[in-house]
Amino acid sequence: MNADDAHLLIVDDDERIRTLLQKFLMRSGFLVSGARDAAHARRILSGLEFDLIVLDVMMPGEDGMSLCADLRKTITTPILLLTAKGETDDRITGLEAGADDYLAKPFEPKELLLRINAILRRVPQAEPVVVAPKVLNLGPIRYDIARGEMWQGDDLVRLTATESQLMRIFSSAPGEAMTRARLVEELARSGGQSQERAVDVQITRLRRKIEADPKQPRYLQTVRGAGYMLAPD
Repeated sequence: MNADDAHLLIVDDDERIRTLLQKFLMRSGFLVSGARDAAHARRILSGLEFDLIVLDVMMPGEDGMSLCADLRKTITTPILLLTAKGETDDRITGLEAGADDYLAKPFEPKELLLRINAILRRVPQAEPVVVAPKVLNLGPIRYDIARGEMWQGDDLVRLTATESQLMRIFSSAPGEAMTRARLVEELARSGGQSQERAVDVQITRLRRKIEADPKQPRYLQTVRGAGYMLAPD
């Protein structure tokens, strides 16, 4: 995660420290918000999501340890604890409360920056959500994946059982070349054709229903050395 993408929340009752940290981290490329105590932090967190929370332990009212432990019940946002206490027992208590790291005051701002960057590097990046298409467009032909139906305008294109099986196989991985052996195996599972030569014949027949020129296929392509591939618009 880049600094320009990360939003940090600084929770510290000392306004001077909070302001200094905000300015320093903003100069380092982060988007930074501040909270003056645990209650203020809760209100902010109820409406915003953050990539990391820098949390002071020694605050009036609810302290940072308690807030950290409570936040861990509902969120997984990384938490870096700041405290004047540097004893081993205090560090262990902080980590047990769910903190990802622990930095004792006084500290160099550069060390804080390094620790923040180290934590953000460890945060797994969300995989982009790929929404599978429901309909594949093949020029004037459209194939409804869920229904297993092929249409040309308002007319249903009649498919044989094997042709329908082939379309289901190809539509499960559009743009991916499939070997004859794989197609034979997939068809055999459904009780279909089980010979490579038979698959070639069925591909030829299917092209007649899909392609404007079956001899020069645009959508159901032959991939040299790899088999066949469905290439929708």
